[in-house]
Amino acid sequence: MGSKNKLKRFKENETFSNVYQPSREEVINDALSLKGNWNKEVFKNNNPIVLELGCGKGEYSVELARRYPDTNFIGIDIKGSRFWRGAKTAIEDHLPNVAFLRTQIELIENCFAQGEVDEIWITFPDPQIKYKRTKHRLTNEEFLARYKNILKPEGIINLKTDSEFMHGYTLGLLHGAGHKVLYANHNVYRNEGAPEVVTAIQTFYESQYLEQNKPITYIKFQLK
Repeated sequence: MGSKNKLKRFKENETFSNVYQPSREEVINDALSLKGNWNKEVFKNNNPIVLELGCGKGEYSVELARRYPDTNFIGIDIKGSRFWRGAKTAIEDHLPNVAFLRTQIELIENCFAQGEVDEIWITFPDPQIKYKRTKHRLTNEEFLARYKNILKPEGIINLKTDSEFMHGYTLGLLHGAGHKVLYANHNVYRNEGAPEVVTAIQTFYESQYLEQNKPITYIKFQLK
């Protein structure tokens, strides 16, 4: 995408009522007023809150919001030019139950209060295969500890990925730490029993992976 196009999207994001772009300083200094107040300030209801981490274009968040009008969804990504598409679609289609937050996932505990979140989706994250990159892997122990702090006690985490490596790494970590794996599958489109929501919504890249006969893996789990 050209820099002109990016700038245009950044400017348009600033006008969207469903996009929140706090400064890094505001988040780091725990000065984000929305922390603990997302339902009150943004959604104006007490419905469950579901996050999509690394939401990219926001397709998953938007489709979840469309399917589940009584749940609030927040797509999170550091790249605002990406989720511009999802934010714009949500406004055009009058979906009041989806919002987008531009921040780093490392700072998630500064954006949500303890127990404020009911569920988390991690969709097609970078598996960060190189050893030096493991600290950025979204299902490593540090990230799971962050999620635990913002999730309700029985909160759910979903990992959907085309990476067998990410699937195996996460499953091994969960079993090793004694977390509760509710469902795990190496190929959700080939096996029966996968939750309907997993196969009913496809991202742009996911449909491309499927065309290449690449298996899509899925894990649903709770932290102990």
